[in-house]
Amino acid sequence: MLFTGKGDNGTTKIFGCDQRMSKSSAIAEALGAVDEINSLLGVVKIKTCPEPVEGGGEKAAGNISFGDVINAVQQDLFIIQASLAGADKRVEKKHVAWIESLVNDIEKELPPITSFFVSGGTELAAFCDVARTVARRAERRVVEALEKEKTGKEELLAYMNRLSSLLYALARLANHRAGVKEEKPHY
Repeated sequence: MLFTGKGDNGTTKIFGCDQRMSKSSAIAEALGAVDEINSLLGVVKIKTCPEPVEGGGEKAAGNISFGDVINAVQQDLFIIQASLAGADKRVEKKHVAWIESLVNDIEKELPPITSFFVSGGTELAAFCDVARTVARRAERRVVEALEKEKTGKEELLAYMNRLSSLLYALARLANHRAGVKEEKPHY
């Protein structure tokens, strides 16, 4: 069933909670924001190329493709949503370390950052940049939802923070590999 009709009055129910809550609550906002970035990453994934991204740590044996990186992040975001909704699922240090490893490996291939860059270049880079901004908004919503309950959620918060860094690195990598020069803003 695609609808129950029970949310027509502006309330919703999450895992493990018998009471209904407002759809405008901080937790509902956080869940929606994480769902939004996950959906947008589906678009990014279909725009990817089969080229490998070096590294990947435990989740990959050597190289991992752009699409595989995005798919792994999408799977992790489901863990984050489940955790936010009260399920006994947790993002662990290894998830954060994996993102950090990828970003570090990507950074080795790129020229150093000397300024901000105008978004765009390739289509894939542009989509990664949009996803980066949506990930940052999702991070803000998650932080707001967890203001009172950060204990046990440190890795979740770290993961959400690193996600935008990964998407920024992927945007830069997509442009770099396509030979597209990054454009600096004219202040």
